[in-house]
Amino acid sequence: MRCVTMRSPEVTVIDYGVGNLLSVRRGLEYWGARVTQTSNPDAILASSHVVLPGVGAFGNAMKALHKQGLPEVIRDVASRGKPFLGICLGMQLLMDESEEFELTRGLGLISGRVIPVPSRTAAGVSQKIPHIGWNTLVPAGGRRDWTGTLLAEVRLSERVYFVHSFMADPANAGHRIADCLYGEQAVSAVIGRDNITGCQFHPEKSREVGLRVLRRFLES
Repeated sequence: MRCVTMRSPEVTVIDYGVGNLLSVRRGLEYWGARVTQTSNPDAILASSHVVLPGVGAFGNAMKALHKQGLPEVIRDVASRGKPFLGICLGMQLLMDESEEFELTRGLGLISGRVIPVPSRTAAGVSQKIPHIGWNTLVPAGGRRDWTGTLLAEVRLSERVYFVHSFMADPANAGHRIADCLYGEQAVSAVIGRDNITGCQFHPEKSREVGLRVLRRFLES
């Protein structure tokens, strides 16, 4: 894929000690974004676009966010209508709560709960957890395609990269933008409402498909 000229939004990748920030930063900078990695509330609020990455356990991530006083900052950013993207664990943190290890409150930006990825296929056969590898996205939430979302440039046959044991389960089915099938069971892959989007897959590790998703985010 050839990099093209586009406007240069100022993007903050929230650095709270949980996540692979370098890969995310490089994916955004590929499209000419000016990226800042920080936990500084003023810098986060001043940027035009905000990304919340994350790997690991939900509870540990929320503790890290609270330690730095970031949950209210993130809610403030979201309420201002700025494009906001949660990646992997960052997507799960958008939810009301998570069942991982113990029930833990999340950011509450999208109503619903984080639940385990099904450990059995639709036929009842045990399957490997975590869900790791390339998988195809399918429209969810009653959609036929992804017009008007960050997936608008993703073809239905294209694959993206996942690494996770838990998944978001939005209370409103319309907030479920894309799923993937794991053992013929639907697993949420992209959720969103208004200016807020969460990707369970890693766009920064999903090659050209992921780069297109990041470009759409920067253009939103």
